[in-house]
Amino acid sequence: MRFGRRSSPLVSVVVPAYDVAAYLPACLDSLLAQTHRELEVVVVDDGSPDESGAVADEYAARDPRVTVLHQANRGLGGARNAGAERASGDFLAFLDADDEVPRDAIATLVAAARDGIDLVTGNVVRVGDVPHDEERIRWMDRLHAERRAVTIREHPELLGDVFAWNKLYRRSFWDAAGLSWPEGVRYEDQPTTTAAYLAAGRIAVLPEVVYRWRIRSDGTSITQQRASVTDLTDRWTTKRMTAASVAAYGDAEVGRVLRERVLAGDLWQYFRQIDGADDEWWALLVAGVRELWGEHGSLTGTRLRPAHRLTGWFVEQDRRAEATEVMRYAETHGGLPRVSDDAGVRVDVPTLDLSDVPREAVALRPDER
Repeated sequence: MRFGRRSSPLVSVVVPAYDVAAYLPACLDSLLAQTHRELEVVVVDDGSPDESGAVADEYAARDPRVTVLHQANRGLGGARNAGAERASGDFLAFLDADDEVPRDAIATLVAAARDGIDLVTGNVVRVGDVPHDEERIRWMDRLHAERRAVTIREHPELLGDVFAWNKLYRRSFWDAAGLSWPEGVRYEDQPTTTAAYLAAGRIAVLPEVVYRWRIRSDGTSITQQRASVTDLTDRWTTKRMTAASVAAYGDAEVGRVLRERVLAGDLWQYFRQIDGADDEWWALLVAGVRELWGEHGSLTGTRLRPAHRLTGWFVEQDRRAEATEVMRYAETHGGLPRVSDDAGVRVDVPTLDLSDVPREAVALRPDER
C-alpha cells in the first residue's frame, strides 16, 4: 500500500508471465525506467514452468513498485484478469512479458487521458529478436495517423486495433463497463477491446509509438501457430464474440466496417496455411467463413487484397485445390497478374481456369489498378 499524496496518477501495469524468463528482464527494465514514476507493476506468474516467477520476485525485492502474483496456470486471459483484480491504480494497462515500452510511453498515454477520455490507444512497432530490428506497422500508422478524440461511430476502423497492450484504460471506466478478458481461449484481446471501444464515451487516439511488439524468431508466440485446429477454433470463437457485441451495439456502419475491414483482416494469414493443413482444419476454415460472411454476401466484398478475395471465394465454395493454387502463385510471384477485358481490369491466375468464377471475385477496384 502507498501512503502520502501523489504528484501524478497511479498507473497499474499488469504483466502476465509464462515461459518468458529470457525476455522478462528487458520488459520490466523498460517499465521501471518510465518517465512517469507513479507505477504499480503487477507481474502474474501464471504457473510458468521456467524461472519467470523467480525473475519477477528478484525485481520485486529491488523495487517496491513491483508486486508478484503466483498462481496455477489460467492462460493469458486469466492471468490478466488476476492482475487487474489486484491492481489499485487510477489507470490500468497491460504489457506482455516478451515486449517492451518506450521510455515515455506511460507519460504519453496519461497526458492524453484528460477529462471525458475513457480509453487511450497509441501506435505500435514490431521488433525482432535481432537488436534494433524495427518495423513500422503500416495499417496501425493509418489507424493512428493523427491525434484525435473520437467515438467508435466516428472512427469505426479503430476496431482493427485489437491489441490489449498499447492502451491505457481509466480504471473507473473499466469497472463500470464490466470489462474482463475471456479465459480458456486464444485471441482474447479482440472481444474485450471491442467491448471497450463500444462502451467508451471518448477514445484518445495517438500517433506516437507507445509499444514495442516482439516477433519471436523461435515460432513460439500464439500468432505463429495458425495451422492448428485449436488455433483456428479459438479464432472463430473470438470473431463470433466480437461480431455479437457489435450487432448488439446496433450501428449499421460500425457493423459494416467490422465485417469488411476488421474481421476479415487477418484471414490471409490463415489462407497461407491451406496447402499444409489437415482436412479437419480445412473444413473448419470453410465453415467459419460461410458462417461469418455467408449472410452478408461474400468475402469478395471485403477489403482483403485481390489475391485473398479470390482465395476466399474458393474457400466459400469448398474448392481447396484452387484456393491452394491461388495462394501458391501469388506468394511465388509477389501477387497476381492484372489483365484487361471488356468488363474492365481483373486479376488472373495463369495456372487456373477462372471461367466459372464470378466477376466480383476477380475484379479490381479503382484504387487497386
